[in-house]
Amino acid sequence: MPFLRVQGGMSLHYEATGDGPPLVFVHGLGSSARDWEKQLPAFRDRYRVVTFDVRGHGRSDKPPGPYGISQFARDTAALIEHLGCAPAHVAGVSMGGMIALQLAADRPDLVRSLAVVNSTPAAPVCGWRSRWRWRLRRLLVRVLGMRAVGWVLGRRLFPDDEHLRREFARRWAENDHRAYLASMRAIEGWSVRERLPEIQHPTLVLTAEHDYTSPAHKRAYAARMPDARVVVIPEARHGLPVGRPRAFNEALASFLDEVAGQ
Repeated sequence: MPFLRVQGGMSLHYEATGDGPPLVFVHGLGSSARDWEKQLPAFRDRYRVVTFDVRGHGRSDKPPGPYGISQFARDTAALIEHLGCAPAHVAGVSMGGMIALQLAADRPDLVRSLAVVNSTPAAPVCGWRSRWRWRLRRLLVRVLGMRAVGWVLGRRLFPDDEHLRREFARRWAENDHRAYLASMRAIEGWSVRERLPEIQHPTLVLTAEHDYTSPAHKRAYAARMPDARVVVIPEARHGLPVGRPRAFNEALASFLDEVAGQ
């Protein structure tokens, strides 16, 4: 079980399998490298697939906060450099998409292409509605606990699949609630919106039709990037790589083939 010591002496858990151009997957808030289980068989025959547990998640260490998206991106950069796999294709979902965008802005030399999945380049906290949503989510974690929050989120993410809902809730309950809250605070107010024109890597903005933010939102920010295209997966939700793995894998594989042909 490989680990890497990163900033602050923290231990970062990762796995690498397959052979070929490097492809790094970055999971979302409250998740882990296990969320990419349905991607490994589809890509490891053609790519060197790297998955890891973001600081505060999974089998990685969970030091006290505060955390930051820039810090998560530095951890990712350290892993890519440790494995000697730059430049890498980087695919991130939700918070992982934010980390991927931050990495591309801060360390463009480490990135070959980006796949930003059900994500956004900014999480502004402005106005009472926005502040209330963030406070409510933190309150739910403190009052109900991670397992209950997992059930609530699971019903929203996988309304038609009881097995996925149960598995999601089970895994969600394994989260350290302090690390989860620290990771949530890392997102609040974060932004690379003004730096989007700097990100010149080929970029796939992949969105579910019924994601938290609309396809129109994704098209608007993709239009600010020099080499981005948007693909919408119909009848899909925020947990796209898990809930609709075949559609996700096909869209990502097609994009990576396009990049290889450039």
